Amino acid sequence: MEDKKAYIITGPTSGIGYETALALAKYGTVILIGRNREKLEQVQKTIKDNGQNALSLVCDISDILSVKRAARQIVELNLRIGGLLNNAGVMLQKATKSAQGWDMTFATNYLGAFALTECLVPDLPDGANVVFIGSAIEDAERKPAKVMGMKGGRYISAEASAHGEWKAGGAKMPGIDAYATSKQCILAAAMAFARENPRLHFNVVEPGITRGTNLGGESTNAFVRFLFGYLMSIIPPFSTYSSTPKKSAKVITKVLTDESGKTGVYFDEKGQPMLGSELARDQKFQENVVAETRALLSKVKE
Repeated sequence: MEDKKAYIITGPTSGIGYETALALAKYGTVILIGRNREKLEQVQKTIKDNGQNALSLVCDISDILSVKRAARQIVELNLRIGGLLNNAGVMLQKATKSAQGWDMTFATNYLGAFALTECLVPDLPDGANVVFIGSAIEDAERKPAKVMGMKGGRYISAEASAHGEWKAGGAKMPGIDAYATSKQCILAAAMAFARENPRLHFNVVEPGITRGTNLGGESTNAFVRFLFGYLMSIIPPFSTYSSTPKKSAKVITKVLTDESGKTGVYFDEKGQPMLGSELARDQKFQENVVAETRALLSKVKE
């Protein structure tokens, strides 16, 4: 038992995050990070009832100050961390604001994950894995995105994205540009991190079109939940990329616990390497996104 590691996961109370938390518990202590204390405690109890170990920390991943506090608490636990999974994500139709006054989708999906990673990296042991959850929606050339009229990531700058401003000519469906841009930034930043820091391993998983994720929560209307949560997983061409939370958890857990040293890889829903959009693959774009994000986050003072 002494050789078991600890694994950090954000957004572990439903969908892919919940199934991944249960799967990770077989490999060591799971550190559950989310906004809702009651739901976190329910997941923690389920894991403990299975004879495994979990800890929970209340943190609003969209709030950079909350993220910094959580990172300090994790470091103080003095556990040997095997991996960090930046899973928390939302797809909101209505633009709402985070604690810093930033676009909630961009703050939750990207800025919070970026900040948590940056805060923890110095204290992660050599060889630890950092995994981000991506989305092929960031690529306007991918067939399902084209069919749905999605236009991919609409990045202008980190500052513009934080203020809910996207490159003109985006998708007609509300919230898609924010979501796609946040995921494009995730992919770009992860690839830049992989080059910057060979001591650790940074990878991205595209979990596929997955039923039961409830990305939009209560703020998403019933039709959109049905469209993304069920219909797209069973009709062509979307069904080609279909998955379930349990299947996604299996792929994510494999990547997060892998000891082969893979880094800078974008994995698809079957755990195979895939390509992101041409822009997300551009090294200058990747480095620009990281530099702008660091500059933006540096403005947040405690």
